[in-house]
Amino acid sequence: CTQVVFGEGVWPAGLMCIGEGPGADEDRLGRPFVGRAGQLLDRILEVSGFDRKLNCYIANIVKCRPPGNRTPEPAEREACWPNLRAQIRLVRPKIIVLLGATALQGLIDPSARITRMRGQWIVRDGIHFMPTYHPAALLRDPSKKKDVWHDMKQVIARYRELVDPNHYSPYA
Repeated sequence: CTQVVFGEGVWPAGLMCIGEGPGADEDRLGRPFVGRAGQLLDRILEVSGFDRKLNCYIANIVKCRPPGNRTPEPAEREACWPNLRAQIRLVRPKIIVLLGATALQGLIDPSARITRMRGQWIVRDGIHFMPTYHPAALLRDPSKKKDVWHDMKQVIARYRELVDPNHYSPYA
């Protein structure tokens, strides 16, 4: 990896988004979710009333780009787990959106499948987890956008319950 990409946003924050790992753009710039998938994530957050500069924090399971941009291996996830655990402790989110299979498997269940678990709340240690598709998956298959929007509407409603009853989203 060229550099470590820790995370970005405000803390504490009621909402945290966790993805897989840095891509080429993230590795080059040292910031998470700045490439095409990150720009789509920013738009998804914006229409949901969230902004990484105002009320959410964004991180990844691994902090370095795996060689060849492959999926992080279990040993790599384990090596980065203390850093991610510390981020979660600092951010103190009520809700974590798990972006894709790697985040779901790394934080919830190594055998979980995103196609089966997305859109279903999982509550652990007082944190409400919402698995959904990674923005990169939406770029590959735009038909999944409707599923992510359904998931984000649930996130907005739960955020209003747990964090801010007056949370504004122009679309939900």
